[in-house]
Amino acid sequence: MSNWQLPEGIDELTGDQAVAFETSRRGLLDLYQGRGYEFVVPPMIEYAETLILNSKSIDQKTFKFLDSMSGRMLGVHSDITPQIARIDSKRSIADKGNRYCYINAILQTKADDFYASRSPIQAGAELYGYQGIEGDIEVIELMAASLSLIGIEDITLSFGNTAIFNALCESAELNNQDIASLRDIFRRKSIPDLADFFDRKEINHSDKFHSLISLDGDERILDKAAKIYKEFPTIIDAIKDLKKLHSFFKDSNLSLMFDLGEVKAYEYHNGLVFAAYHLNFSKALAQGGRYNSLSESFGSSRDATGFSFDLKFLIQQQLNF
Repeated sequence: MSNWQLPEGIDELTGDQAVAFETSRRGLLDLYQGRGYEFVVPPMIEYAETLILNSKSIDQKTFKFLDSMSGRMLGVHSDITPQIARIDSKRSIADKGNRYCYINAILQTKADDFYASRSPIQAGAELYGYQGIEGDIEVIELMAASLSLIGIEDITLSFGNTAIFNALCESAELNNQDIASLRDIFRRKSIPDLADFFDRKEINHSDKFHSLISLDGDERILDKAAKIYKEFPTIIDAIKDLKKLHSFFKDSNLSLMFDLGEVKAYEYHNGLVFAAYHLNFSKALAQGGRYNSLSESFGSSRDATGFSFDLKFLIQQQLNF
């Protein structure tokens, strides 16, 4: 093997790509700071338990090694969001909101998909201390503005709410292993695997799970879902929040769709979730959502929402069009 070759899944930016990246990076920072978001640069390495928290998905993606100085396990950050939760926990004041933004290289043991790198450059913004849907609207608008700044217009916003899936799991009294299995099935949208799962297990509300995995489309599915889950107050509240998003964005130049069975890759999401899509791209360009309980790992309980995207991937793809 030639010594100039990079490991599989590790890439770099040179020439026009590097220039385009730096131009976009500066523009994004100006955009975020102009809207009151504080720029932070979390360390590349932290104690592994701080980076992983209770997320099996992050654990699987995190490079870990033993620190010879402390004797503790360290990790290279594979996702910035847990680090922002730690940063906010040190400075949070009751009823005070904080805004953070970042553009950091991260490292993952495996790529998210066939087209992804193991060394993304994660850009994003996170809002802490705001409970109402106005906070979600703020970060969704900022996500759309970020893509527009990079030169990506005509996006489709997809909205979901993980509280629906979580409420069904709680009502069915599922154990952690069954929840993890169902989460994986829903993430892959595998209806045959869902049928096989319930063939092997007798679980309450199996019909409601079968309905949920296929509940996607335009705003009309929200009324359909309200009828199916009328006996679940938590789910009805989640649907109401989705209707509020529709009311706010319906007159924008953005296309809207809803996916009520969306569970997201990371387990810490526990409310509204969203993603941006474009016809020229094979996957979500940017995504985010609510993760109100994440900061509890650091001794605080803070409402939080935010989004992130792989800036390097978008730059590489834009220059190919």
